[in-house]
Amino acid sequence: MHRILTALAITLAAAALPAAAQEYQDIDVDLPSYPEMQPVEDLPVYYAPGVNSNYFFYDGLYWDYYNDGWYSSPWYNGPWAVVDPVYVPTYLLWVPVRYYHRPPAYFHGWAGNRPPRWGAHWGPDWQQRHNAVYSGPRPQRVERAPLPHYQRQYTRDNYPRGAQQNQVHSQQYAYRPRENVVQQQYQARGIQQQAHPAPQQQQAQHAGAGNQGHHDRGSDDHRGR
Repeated sequence: MHRILTALAITLAAAALPAAAQEYQDIDVDLPSYPEMQPVEDLPVYYAPGVNSNYFFYDGLYWDYYNDGWYSSPWYNGPWAVVDPVYVPTYLLWVPVRYYHRPPAYFHGWAGNRPPRWGAHWGPDWQQRHNAVYSGPRPQRVERAPLPHYQRQYTRDNYPRGAQQNQVHSQQYAYRPRENVVQQQYQARGIQQQAHPAPQQQQAQHAGAGNQGHHDRGSDDHRGR
């Protein structure tokens, strides 16, 4: 009983945290070196063909979907911060099922060329709250953020930690995230952001909310996910 109450207290506390609360976790990512990334078709997102995980890169952060939770990091091997599903950017949630290398059991039977049915999985309350966060005009175009290729020089043997990570990233990665949740992650980690948006962002609006976006997702099963 004590364990149940403790777990419930932790869950409620986590739900109350802001999107960028730095609650670091160990997940299913332990790479020996910088992974090769490839673009996801028609989305400003990258995936890693050779990584056995649900592993992506979007808007200046690596993202991993593990054990029914989303985690992010500016570095390819973490440390990983928990991100409340309400604040996970829409473009990530639009990545089709086929790009998830370790899909959870509840993905079974879903079309590989369509996004997961997040609304059906997380429920209408999540759907409403997520749509409220990501409401806004449809952007004309959103370019992919540049990959942090400078991290190629770091392997498992010389991988930086703590403050060194933040310092190196601030110096080597000249990109200003467009998503509020990513900006908050940078700020919480002490990463200095570029003073002005990168050129490819200047015509981009915020990623579409619930039932909006730069693609017509075609059905209620995919809008707002």
